[in-house]
Amino acid sequence: MLLQRRLQIAAFWLTLVVPSVAQATGFRIFSQSASGAGQADAFVAQSDDPSAIYYNPAGLTQLSGVQLMMGALLVGGGTDFTQRETGGESFGNLDGPVANPPPLHFYLTANLRPVAQALDLPVLTRMTVGVGVFSPFGLRHRWPEDGPLNTSLTFASLPLLDIRPVIAYKVTEQLSLAAGADIYTFASFVGEGGYVMQFKSSGASGLPPTGTPLEVNGNDTSPGFNLSLRYTPCLLESKRPWCSFGFQYRSRATLHMEGEFLQAGTAMTSARTKLVLPQSFTFGGAVWPLLVRGHEWKIEVDLDKTDWSAFHDTDVHLGTGTVIHIPRNWSNTLTFMVGTEYKWIDPAALPHWDVTARAGWQHSATPVPSRTFDPAVPDSDKNILSVGMGFLCKAGGRFAGLIRCGEQGRRYSPSAISLDVAYQAAIYDTRHIADNRPPLTLPAVVNGRYSTVHHAGSVTLGIKF
Repeated sequence: MLLQRRLQIAAFWLTLVVPSVAQATGFRIFSQSASGAGQADAFVAQSDDPSAIYYNPAGLTQLSGVQLMMGALLVGGGTDFTQRETGGESFGNLDGPVANPPPLHFYLTANLRPVAQALDLPVLTRMTVGVGVFSPFGLRHRWPEDGPLNTSLTFASLPLLDIRPVIAYKVTEQLSLAAGADIYTFASFVGEGGYVMQFKSSGASGLPPTGTPLEVNGNDTSPGFNLSLRYTPCLLESKRPWCSFGFQYRSRATLHMEGEFLQAGTAMTSARTKLVLPQSFTFGGAVWPLLVRGHEWKIEVDLDKTDWSAFHDTDVHLGTGTVIHIPRNWSNTLTFMVGTEYKWIDPAALPHWDVTARAGWQHSATPVPSRTFDPAVPDSDKNILSVGMGFLCKAGGRFAGLIRCGEQGRRYSPSAISLDVAYQAAIYDTRHIADNRPPLTLPAVVNGRYSTVHHAGSVTLGIKF
Protein backbone atom coordinates (compact mmCIF):
# COMPACT_ATOMS: atom_id res chain seq x y z
CA MET A 1 0.00 0.00 0.00
CA LEU A 2 2.86 2.38 0.82
CA LEU A 3 4.42 1.77 -2.62
CA GLN A 4 1.08 2.33 -4.33
CA ARG A 5 0.57 5.56 -2.41
CA ARG A 6 4.03 6.75 -3.40
CA LEU A 7 3.35 5.97 -7.03
CA GLN A 8 0.02 7.79 -6.94
CA ILE A 9 1.50 10.96 -5.52
CA ALA A 10 4.59 10.81 -7.73
CA ALA A 11 2.49 10.27 -10.84
CA PHE A 12 0.42 13.29 -9.92
CA TRP A 13 3.47 15.50 -9.57
CA LEU A 14 4.81 14.30 -12.88
CA THR A 15 1.64 14.69 -14.86
CA LEU A 16 1.04 18.06 -13.31
CA VAL A 17 3.69 19.36 -15.67
CA VAL A 18 2.51 17.64 -18.87
CA PRO A 19 3.27 19.05 -21.37
CA SER A 20 6.47 21.10 -21.20
CA VAL A 21 6.94 24.35 -23.02
CA ALA A 22 7.24 28.07 -22.52
CA GLN A 23 5.19 29.45 -25.36
CA ALA A 24 2.07 31.55 -25.85
CA THR A 25 -1.36 30.00 -26.28
CA GLY A 26 -0.39 27.06 -24.14
CA PHE A 27 2.36 24.99 -25.75
CA ARG A 28 1.82 25.76 -29.42
CA ILE A 29 4.66 27.15 -31.56
CA PHE A 30 3.40 29.49 -34.30
CA SER A 31 6.68 30.34 -36.05
CA GLN A 32 7.68 27.71 -38.62
CA SER A 33 9.79 29.73 -41.08
CA ALA A 34 11.78 32.94 -40.99
CA SER A 35 9.60 34.44 -43.74
CA GLY A 36 6.51 33.93 -41.57
CA ALA A 37 8.20 34.79 -38.27
CA GLY A 38 9.40 38.15 -39.62
CA GLN A 39 5.74 39.12 -40.10
CA ALA A 40 4.63 37.85 -36.67
CA ASP A 41 3.32 34.76 -38.54
CA ALA A 42 0.65 36.73 -40.44
CA PHE A 43 1.25 34.59 -43.52
CA VAL A 44 -1.83 32.42 -44.15
CA ALA A 45 -3.17 34.63 -46.97
CA GLN A 46 0.22 35.15 -48.64
CA SER A 47 1.74 31.65 -48.21
CA ASP A 48 3.94 31.97 -51.30
CA ASP A 49 6.95 29.84 -50.36
CA PRO A 50 7.34 26.17 -49.31
CA SER A 51 6.53 27.01 -45.67
CA ALA A 52 2.94 27.25 -46.93
CA ILE A 53 2.91 23.53 -46.03
CA TYR A 54 2.54 24.75 -42.43
CA TYR A 55 0.83 28.14 -42.81
CA ASN A 56 -1.63 27.36 -45.62
CA PRO A 57 -1.02 24.40 -47.96
CA ALA A 58 -3.43 25.81 -50.55
CA GLY A 59 -0.79 28.44 -51.26
CA LEU A 60 1.47 25.78 -52.77
CA THR A 61 -0.25 26.18 -56.15
CA GLN A 62 1.71 29.46 -56.52
CA LEU A 63 5.00 27.56 -56.60
CA SER A 64 6.71 26.18 -59.70
CA GLY A 65 9.28 23.43 -60.13
CA VAL A 66 10.77 21.61 -57.17
CA GLN A 67 11.56 23.67 -54.08
CA LEU A 68 12.83 22.99 -50.60
CA MET A 69 13.29 25.02 -47.43
CA MET A 70 14.96 24.17 -44.15
CA GLY A 71 15.78 26.05 -41.01
CA ALA A 72 15.53 26.41 -37.25
CA LEU A 73 13.96 28.54 -34.53
CA LEU A 74 16.55 29.58 -31.92
CA VAL A 75 14.70 30.44 -28.71
CA GLY A 76 16.20 31.91 -25.54
CA GLY A 77 15.12 33.76 -22.43
CA GLY A 78 13.27 32.50 -19.40
CA THR A 79 11.02 33.09 -16.41
CA ASP A 80 11.70 34.84 -13.10
CA PHE A 81 9.72 33.35 -10.20
CA THR A 82 9.14 34.74 -6.72
CA GLN A 83 7.29 32.43 -4.34
CA ARG A 84 4.30 34.05 -2.69
CA GLU A 85 4.71 32.83 0.90
CA THR A 86 8.46 32.44 1.36
CA GLY A 87 9.78 35.06 -1.06
CA GLY A 88 12.11 32.46 -2.54
CA GLU A 89 13.35 33.30 -6.02
CA SER A 90 14.22 31.14 -9.00
CA PHE A 91 14.89 31.42 -12.73
CA GLY A 92 13.71 28.89 -15.28
CA ASN A 93 14.95 28.69 -18.85
CA LEU A 94 14.68 26.52 -21.93
CA ASP A 95 17.43 24.17 -20.70
CA GLY A 96 20.15 26.69 -21.49
CA PRO A 97 20.69 30.09 -23.09
CA VAL A 98 19.06 28.66 -26.26
CA ALA A 99 16.66 25.70 -26.44
CA ASN A 100 18.65 22.67 -27.58
CA PRO A 101 17.71 20.95 -29.78
CA PRO A 102 15.93 23.90 -31.42
CA PRO A 103 12.57 23.51 -33.16
CA LEU A 104 13.37 22.64 -36.78
CA HIS A 105 11.44 22.96 -40.03
CA PHE A 106 11.88 21.25 -43.40
CA TYR A 107 9.66 21.57 -46.49
CA LEU A 108 9.81 19.95 -49.94
CA THR A 109 7.35 20.83 -52.72
CA ALA A 110 6.86 19.80 -56.34
CA ASN A 111 4.58 21.25 -59.00
CA LEU A 112 3.29 18.31 -61.07
CA ARG A 113 2.90 20.12 -64.40
CA PRO A 114 6.02 18.46 -65.92
CA VAL A 115 4.75 15.06 -64.76
CA ALA A 116 1.34 15.78 -66.28
CA GLN A 117 2.90 16.65 -69.61
CA ALA A 118 5.19 13.61 -69.60
CA LEU A 119 2.38 11.18 -68.72
CA ASP A 120 -0.36 13.02 -70.61
CA LEU A 121 -2.48 13.38 -67.46
CA PRO A 122 -4.11 16.83 -67.62
CA VAL A 123 -5.61 16.44 -64.14
CA LEU A 124 -2.12 16.83 -62.66
CA THR A 125 -1.35 20.16 -64.35
CA ARG A 126 -3.07 22.11 -61.56
CA MET A 127 -1.68 20.01 -58.70
CA THR A 128 1.22 20.64 -56.33
CA VAL A 129 2.34 18.20 -53.66
CA GLY A 130 4.58 18.66 -50.66
CA VAL A 131 5.79 17.24 -47.38
CA GLY A 132 6.91 19.06 -44.28
CA VAL A 133 8.51 18.13 -40.97
CA PHE A 134 8.32 20.70 -38.19
CA SER A 135 7.76 21.17 -34.46
CA PRO A 136 4.34 22.75 -33.88
CA PHE A 137 4.13 21.91 -30.16
CA GLY A 138 6.58 21.77 -27.31
CA LEU A 139 9.96 23.02 -26.17
CA ARG A 140 12.14 22.32 -23.12
CA HIS A 141 11.99 23.88 -19.68
CA ARG A 142 14.34 23.59 -16.71
CA TRP A 143 14.14 24.94 -13.16
CA PRO A 144 17.10 24.78 -10.70
CA GLU A 145 17.31 21.55 -8.73
CA ASP A 146 17.91 23.53 -5.53
CA GLY A 147 15.20 26.13 -6.19
CA PRO A 148 11.78 26.63 -4.55
CA LEU A 149 10.01 24.83 -7.43
CA ASN A 150 12.17 21.70 -7.43
CA THR A 151 9.43 19.54 -5.88
CA SER A 152 7.14 20.58 -8.72
CA LEU A 153 9.55 20.54 -11.68
CA THR A 154 13.25 20.45 -12.45
CA PHE A 155 13.11 19.46 -16.13
CA ALA A 156 10.46 18.85 -18.78
CA SER A 157 10.75 18.10 -22.49
CA LEU A 158 8.20 17.52 -25.24
CA PRO A 159 10.11 17.19 -28.55
CA LEU A 160 7.05 16.57 -30.72
CA LEU A 161 7.28 16.44 -34.53
CA ASP A 162 4.57 16.85 -37.15
CA ILE A 163 5.13 15.01 -40.44
CA ARG A 164 2.73 16.61 -42.92
CA PRO A 165 2.14 15.37 -46.51
CA VAL A 166 -0.22 17.64 -48.47
CA ILE A 167 -1.87 17.95 -51.89
CA ALA A 168 -2.93 21.33 -53.27
CA TYR A 169 -5.15 21.84 -56.32
CA LYS A 170 -5.84 25.03 -58.29
CA VAL A 171 -9.59 24.83 -58.96
CA THR A 172 -9.62 28.14 -60.84
CA GLU A 173 -7.19 31.03 -61.28
CA GLN A 174 -8.74 32.52 -58.15
CA LEU A 175 -9.36 29.52 -55.90
CA SER A 176 -6.99 26.82 -54.60
CA LEU A 177 -7.83 24.03 -52.16
CA ALA A 178 -5.60 21.66 -50.20
CA ALA A 179 -5.80 18.70 -47.85
CA GLY A 180 -3.20 16.80 -45.91
CA ALA A 181 -2.37 14.55 -42.99
CA ASP A 182 -0.63 15.41 -39.73
CA ILE A 183 1.39 12.61 -38.17
CA TYR A 184 2.44 13.63 -34.67
CA THR A 185 5.35 11.62 -33.30
CA PHE A 186 8.61 11.75 -31.36
CA ALA A 187 12.13 11.23 -32.70
CA SER A 188 15.34 10.69 -30.78
CA PHE A 189 17.36 13.01 -33.05
CA VAL A 190 15.46 16.06 -31.68
CA GLY A 191 15.52 15.08 -28.00
CA GLU A 192 14.95 12.11 -25.75
CA GLY A 193 12.65 10.35 -28.18
CA GLY A 194 9.60 11.06 -26.07
CA TYR A 195 8.33 13.32 -23.33
CA VAL A 196 10.32 13.50 -20.09
CA MET A 197 9.35 15.10 -16.76
CA GLN A 198 11.65 15.26 -13.74
CA PHE A 199 11.31 16.64 -10.21
CA LYS A 200 12.52 15.92 -6.69
CA SER A 201 10.58 14.34 -3.87
CA SER A 202 9.45 16.72 -1.14
CA GLY A 203 9.56 13.93 1.43
CA ALA A 204 5.88 14.36 2.23
CA SER A 205 3.76 11.45 3.43
CA GLY A 206 3.68 8.66 0.84
CA LEU A 207 6.70 10.01 -1.06
CA PRO A 208 10.33 8.80 -1.10
CA PRO A 209 12.91 10.63 1.06
CA THR A 210 13.42 14.33 0.43
CA GLY A 211 15.49 15.06 -2.66
CA THR A 212 14.95 11.68 -4.36
CA PRO A 213 15.01 12.20 -8.16
CA LEU A 214 11.73 11.20 -9.82
CA GLU A 215 10.93 10.94 -13.53
CA VAL A 216 8.20 9.89 -15.92
CA ASN A 217 8.66 9.34 -19.64
CA GLY A 218 6.65 8.06 -22.57
CA ASN A 219 5.81 8.42 -26.24
CA ASP A 220 3.16 7.77 -28.87
CA THR A 221 2.24 8.54 -32.48
CA SER A 222 -1.14 9.96 -33.46
CA PRO A 223 -2.73 11.12 -36.76
CA GLY A 224 -4.64 14.26 -37.60
CA PHE A 225 -5.58 16.13 -40.77
CA ASN A 226 -5.74 19.63 -42.23
CA LEU A 227 -7.87 21.45 -44.81
CA SER A 228 -7.15 24.83 -46.37
CA LEU A 229 -8.02 27.27 -49.13
CA ARG A 230 -6.64 30.40 -50.76
CA TYR A 231 -8.92 32.80 -52.65
CA THR A 232 -7.73 35.73 -54.79
CA PRO A 233 -10.82 37.57 -56.13
CA CYS A 234 -8.91 40.67 -57.25
CA LEU A 235 -6.55 39.70 -60.05
CA LEU A 236 -4.69 42.24 -62.17
CA GLU A 237 -4.23 41.87 -65.92
CA SER A 238 -0.92 40.17 -65.20
CA LYS A 239 -2.90 37.64 -63.11
CA ARG A 240 -1.11 38.91 -60.01
CA PRO A 241 -3.54 39.42 -57.11
CA TRP A 242 -3.65 42.68 -55.19
CA CYS A 243 -5.71 40.99 -52.47
CA SER A 244 -5.84 37.46 -51.09
CA PHE A 245 -7.72 35.49 -48.44
CA GLY A 246 -6.60 32.31 -46.71
CA PHE A 247 -8.03 29.76 -44.29
CA GLN A 248 -6.68 26.64 -42.64
CA TYR A 249 -8.29 24.08 -40.34
CA ARG A 250 -6.13 21.73 -38.25
CA SER A 251 -7.90 18.81 -36.61
CA ARG A 252 -7.63 17.63 -33.03
CA ALA A 253 -5.28 14.73 -32.28
CA THR A 254 -4.81 12.73 -29.09
CA LEU A 255 -1.54 11.16 -28.02
CA HIS A 256 -1.92 8.26 -25.58
CA MET A 257 1.41 8.40 -23.79
CA GLU A 258 2.82 5.15 -22.46
CA GLY A 259 6.02 5.04 -20.45
CA GLU A 260 7.57 4.39 -17.06
CA PHE A 261 7.75 5.97 -13.65
CA LEU A 262 11.31 6.07 -12.30
CA GLN A 263 12.57 6.62 -8.78
CA ALA A 264 16.30 7.45 -8.57
CA GLY A 265 16.66 5.98 -12.06
CA THR A 266 14.87 2.71 -11.27
CA ALA A 267 11.60 1.85 -13.02
CA MET A 268 8.82 1.33 -10.45
CA THR A 269 5.75 0.82 -12.65
CA SER A 270 4.18 1.79 -15.97
CA ALA A 271 2.25 5.02 -16.39
CA ARG A 272 -0.19 6.20 -19.07
CA THR A 273 -1.71 9.59 -19.73
CA LYS A 274 -3.12 11.41 -22.73
CA LEU A 275 -2.12 14.65 -24.42
CA VAL A 276 -4.80 16.40 -26.49
CA LEU A 277 -3.53 18.56 -29.36
CA PRO A 278 -6.32 21.06 -30.05
CA GLN A 279 -8.06 21.80 -33.31
CA SER A 280 -7.48 25.29 -34.67
CA PHE A 281 -8.93 27.66 -37.26
CA THR A 282 -6.77 30.33 -38.93
CA PHE A 283 -8.21 33.10 -41.11
CA GLY A 284 -6.23 35.74 -43.00
CA GLY A 285 -6.57 38.60 -45.46
CA ALA A 286 -3.80 40.39 -47.33
CA VAL A 287 -3.61 43.40 -49.63
CA TRP A 288 -0.79 44.70 -51.81
CA PRO A 289 -1.12 48.53 -51.82
CA LEU A 290 1.94 48.72 -54.05
CA LEU A 291 2.58 46.46 -57.05
CA VAL A 292 4.82 48.28 -59.48
CA ARG A 293 7.96 47.46 -61.39
CA GLY A 294 10.72 46.99 -58.87
CA HIS A 295 8.60 47.33 -55.72
CA GLU A 296 5.94 45.33 -53.83
CA TRP A 297 4.31 46.07 -50.49
CA LYS A 298 1.98 43.72 -48.60
CA ILE A 299 -0.10 44.14 -45.43
CA GLU A 300 -1.80 41.13 -43.81
CA VAL A 301 -4.11 40.58 -40.84
CA ASP A 302 -4.69 37.05 -39.46
CA LEU A 303 -6.81 35.62 -36.67
CA ASP A 304 -6.28 32.18 -35.12
CA LYS A 305 -8.70 30.35 -32.84
CA THR A 306 -7.26 27.41 -30.89
CA ASP A 307 -9.74 25.18 -29.05
CA TRP A 308 -7.80 24.50 -25.86
CA SER A 309 -11.06 23.65 -24.07
CA ALA A 310 -10.43 20.07 -25.27
CA PHE A 311 -7.45 20.00 -22.89
CA HIS A 312 -9.53 19.42 -19.78
CA ASP A 313 -7.46 16.80 -17.93
CA THR A 314 -4.30 14.72 -17.90
CA ASP A 315 -5.61 11.77 -15.91
CA VAL A 316 -2.95 9.25 -14.92
CA HIS A 317 -3.40 5.50 -15.27
CA LEU A 318 -0.83 3.58 -13.22
CA GLY A 319 0.29 0.02 -13.78
CA THR A 320 -1.27 -0.78 -10.41
CA GLY A 321 -4.73 -0.04 -11.83
CA THR A 322 -5.15 3.25 -9.98
CA VAL A 323 -6.47 6.27 -11.88
CA ILE A 324 -5.56 9.74 -10.65
CA HIS A 325 -7.75 12.55 -11.97
CA ILE A 326 -5.79 15.70 -12.89
CA PRO A 327 -7.99 18.60 -14.05
CA ARG A 328 -6.69 21.16 -16.56
CA ASN A 329 -9.79 23.03 -17.75
CA TRP A 330 -7.97 25.27 -20.22
CA SER A 331 -9.86 27.86 -22.26
CA ASN A 332 -10.11 28.53 -26.00
CA THR A 333 -7.80 31.28 -27.23
CA LEU A 334 -7.63 33.89 -29.97
CA THR A 335 -4.35 35.08 -31.46
CA PHE A 336 -4.28 38.30 -33.49
CA MET A 337 -1.46 38.84 -36.02
CA VAL A 338 -0.55 41.83 -38.19
CA GLY A 339 2.37 41.62 -40.59
CA THR A 340 3.86 43.51 -43.50
CA GLU A 341 6.68 43.12 -45.99
CA TYR A 342 8.27 45.45 -48.53
CA LYS A 343 10.17 43.93 -51.45
CA TRP A 344 12.80 45.53 -53.70
CA ILE A 345 13.07 43.60 -56.97
CA ASP A 346 16.47 43.82 -58.68
CA PRO A 347 17.57 46.91 -56.75
CA ALA A 348 20.37 48.92 -58.36
CA ALA A 349 22.69 48.24 -55.43
CA LEU A 350 22.15 44.46 -55.66
CA PRO A 351 21.19 43.35 -59.18
CA HIS A 352 19.94 39.79 -59.75
CA TRP A 353 18.54 39.77 -56.22
CA ASP A 354 15.25 40.50 -54.47
CA VAL A 355 15.51 42.04 -51.01
CA THR A 356 12.59 42.01 -48.55
CA ALA A 357 12.07 43.80 -45.24
CA ARG A 358 9.44 42.47 -42.81
CA ALA A 359 7.82 43.47 -39.53
CA GLY A 360 4.82 42.44 -37.46
CA TRP A 361 2.96 42.32 -34.15
CA GLN A 362 1.14 39.43 -32.52
CA HIS A 363 -1.07 39.27 -29.44
CA SER A 364 -2.04 36.02 -27.71
CA ALA A 365 -4.17 35.26 -24.69
CA THR A 366 -3.28 32.44 -22.34
CA PRO A 367 -5.59 29.42 -22.02
CA VAL A 368 -4.17 28.42 -18.61
CA PRO A 369 -6.33 29.26 -15.56
CA SER A 370 -4.65 30.14 -12.26
CA ARG A 371 -6.24 27.22 -10.46
CA THR A 372 -4.49 24.63 -12.68
CA PHE A 373 -1.36 26.68 -13.50
CA ASP A 374 1.98 24.83 -13.37
CA PRO A 375 5.60 25.99 -13.84
CA ALA A 376 6.18 23.81 -16.90
CA VAL A 377 3.87 26.14 -18.84
CA PRO A 378 4.49 29.57 -17.24
CA ASP A 379 2.10 31.10 -19.74
CA SER A 380 0.31 34.45 -19.69
CA ASP A 381 -1.10 36.97 -22.15
CA LYS A 382 1.71 38.19 -24.37
CA ASN A 383 2.78 40.44 -27.23
CA ILE A 384 5.36 39.60 -29.89
CA LEU A 385 7.25 42.18 -31.95
CA SER A 386 8.91 40.82 -35.10
CA VAL A 387 11.36 42.05 -37.71
CA GLY A 388 13.00 40.17 -40.55
CA MET A 389 14.83 40.26 -43.86
CA GLY A 390 14.75 38.10 -46.96
CA PHE A 391 17.31 37.72 -49.75
CA LEU A 392 16.56 35.88 -53.02
CA CYS A 393 19.39 35.15 -55.45
CA LYS A 394 18.14 34.84 -59.05
CA ALA A 395 19.62 34.18 -62.49
CA GLY A 396 22.87 36.09 -62.89
CA GLY A 397 23.57 36.34 -59.15
CA ARG A 398 25.95 34.48 -56.88
CA PHE A 399 24.82 33.22 -53.50
CA ALA A 400 27.46 33.95 -50.83
CA GLY A 401 29.66 35.02 -53.74
CA LEU A 402 30.27 31.37 -54.65
CA ILE A 403 27.20 29.54 -55.97
CA ARG A 404 25.74 30.63 -59.29
CA CYS A 405 21.98 31.12 -59.24
CA GLY A 406 19.95 30.23 -62.30
CA GLU A 407 22.88 28.94 -64.34
CA GLN A 408 21.57 27.34 -67.51
CA GLY A 409 22.64 24.02 -68.96
CA ARG A 410 23.72 22.38 -65.69
CA ARG A 411 21.70 19.51 -64.28
CA TYR A 412 20.48 19.93 -60.70
CA SER A 413 21.68 23.52 -60.67
CA PRO A 414 19.40 25.76 -58.54
CA SER A 415 17.44 28.40 -60.39
CA ALA A 416 17.14 30.47 -57.19
CA ILE A 417 18.45 30.42 -53.61
CA SER A 418 16.88 32.29 -50.73
CA LEU A 419 17.95 33.18 -47.21
CA ASP A 420 15.45 34.52 -44.67
CA VAL A 421 16.18 35.69 -41.13
CA ALA A 422 13.90 37.02 -38.41
CA TYR A 423 13.95 38.16 -34.79
CA GLN A 424 11.04 38.06 -32.35
CA ALA A 425 10.76 39.52 -28.85
CA ALA A 426 7.99 37.91 -26.81
CA ILE A 427 6.94 39.92 -23.76
CA TYR A 428 4.56 38.16 -21.36
CA ASP A 429 2.30 39.92 -18.88
CA THR A 430 3.44 39.31 -15.31
CA ARG A 431 1.40 36.44 -13.90
CA HIS A 432 0.37 36.40 -10.22
CA ILE A 433 -0.78 32.95 -9.07
CA ALA A 434 -2.59 32.92 -5.72
CA ASP A 435 -5.41 30.40 -5.96
CA ASN A 436 -3.66 27.31 -7.36
CA ARG A 437 -5.43 24.13 -6.26
CA PRO A 438 -3.48 21.01 -7.24
CA PRO A 439 -5.23 17.85 -5.98
CA LEU A 440 -2.45 16.30 -3.89
CA THR A 441 0.00 19.01 -2.88
CA LEU A 442 0.14 22.35 -1.07
CA PRO A 443 -0.77 25.38 -3.20
CA ALA A 444 2.11 27.38 -1.72
CA VAL A 445 4.61 25.50 -3.91
CA VAL A 446 3.38 27.03 -7.17
CA ASN A 447 1.79 30.29 -5.99
CA GLY A 448 3.79 33.41 -6.72
CA ARG A 449 4.84 35.88 -9.40
CA TYR A 450 5.99 34.71 -12.86
CA SER A 451 7.66 37.16 -15.24
CA THR A 452 8.66 35.77 -18.66
CA VAL A 453 10.56 37.22 -21.63
CA HIS A 454 11.65 35.19 -24.66
CA HIS A 455 13.80 36.06 -27.66
CA ALA A 456 13.68 34.01 -30.85
CA GLY A 457 15.84 34.10 -33.93
CA SER A 458 14.77 32.27 -37.10
CA VAL A 459 16.85 31.32 -40.10
CA THR A 460 15.60 29.55 -43.23
CA LEU A 461 17.44 28.52 -46.38
CA GLY A 462 15.48 27.88 -49.57
CA ILE A 463 16.46 26.31 -52.91
CA LYS A 464 14.43 26.24 -56.11
CA PHE A 465 15.26 23.83 -58.96
